[in-house]
Amino acid sequence: MTNELPDGADLRDAAAGINPDVVDLRRAIHREPELGLELPRTQAKVLEAITGLGLVVSTGESSTSVVADLDTGTPGPTVLLRGDMDALPLQEDNDVPFQSVVEGQMHACGHDAHTAMLVGAARLLSEHRNELRGTVRFMFQPGEEGHHGAKHMIDEGVLDGVDRAFAIHVTPNIPGGMVASRGGPLMASADTFELTVQGRGGHASTPHFTADPIPAAAAIVTGLHTMVTRDLDANQPGVLTVGNLHAGTTTNVIPDRAHIGGTVRALSEHSRTTIHEGIERVASGTAAAHKCTCEVSIERGYPVTVNHADQVELIAEVAAHTLGADQFVTMPTPVMGAEDFSYVLQHVPGAMTFLGLCPDGIDDPRSAASNHSNLMRISEDGMQAGVALYMAMAMAG
Repeated sequence: MTNELPDGADLRDAAAGINPDVVDLRRAIHREPELGLELPRTQAKVLEAITGLGLVVSTGESSTSVVADLDTGTPGPTVLLRGDMDALPLQEDNDVPFQSVVEGQMHACGHDAHTAMLVGAARLLSEHRNELRGTVRFMFQPGEEGHHGAKHMIDEGVLDGVDRAFAIHVTPNIPGGMVASRGGPLMASADTFELTVQGRGGHASTPHFTADPIPAAAAIVTGLHTMVTRDLDANQPGVLTVGNLHAGTTTNVIPDRAHIGGTVRALSEHSRTTIHEGIERVASGTAAAHKCTCEVSIERGYPVTVNHADQVELIAEVAAHTLGADQFVTMPTPVMGAEDFSYVLQHVPGAMTFLGLCPDGIDDPRSAASNHSNLMRISEDGMQAGVALYMAMAMAG
């Protein structure tokens, strides 16, 4: 650590002291979830919560982002702390007083907690600005769930002058207060593909007069899954999953086309490119073998989230100091989910860590409803660990 941190118990006590306010903000955001890049109600809640903290605040042009700088007036690094704000298009089935009131929308990935914890950290760091040097930049980001919100904010200058960046992602499937991360690849890239197999339709009783796209599509699906296991080095993981396959309208008609859609996850750009090239080759070649053609569309999503090893070491030191010597674990493997904090880590040194918020009353975190579940819950008491960790990561700068 480059700075001497305050006593860990003092940081935990400070975070515990404001946790009721953090919980209230989290519940207010949870009750009114918003999707994508335009989150006016959430933005308004954040702006209200940080008013009066002596921060230099700006809002986005291409999204409802919020950037707030805590300038200490003393020379030092600029440390960015990020919290994402958007929800998921999912119907909530938790029966709680702060259940989502917006039909078909839910904070099922913990972004409400990220935002509330970051506001809490901003509040406490503002009170301790005389113990800081440099600048702390609070990045309140819309559009993480597939809308490239971080990229929008980067294009508008959120990383200008930033020396290092840090983000927390909560999960119910890790014991409460446990911090888990790793150097190198932490999360996968995420791309989508759409295939349209074009044949020639006709009567189901005379398939020899047609170019049936359904067997072609079925062969493509099995061929794609085989391709991944044959083309990729087993030490360079990648996953291809077909998520939808549909064709035809009735039982006695051979349709003229079939549609296939799916996702590609990889932990290196080499594996990612290898799978993309394989999709084109297998889909086009298999379709041709069935007297059909195939239109291939691949949409590149988030890149691999790659943590900087020295920044993970800093997280481990800070977590041990602040939360307890046994509260940090090194993850043995990455996870195949994706994150647009990956864009930030392409530009500046930094790291993301997972924070366990297993709900109360659950003995085995693995049995808790996971992120993106309609029943996802978190331990709100555990959010104080996130506030303390945000604070300590800024103060260690």
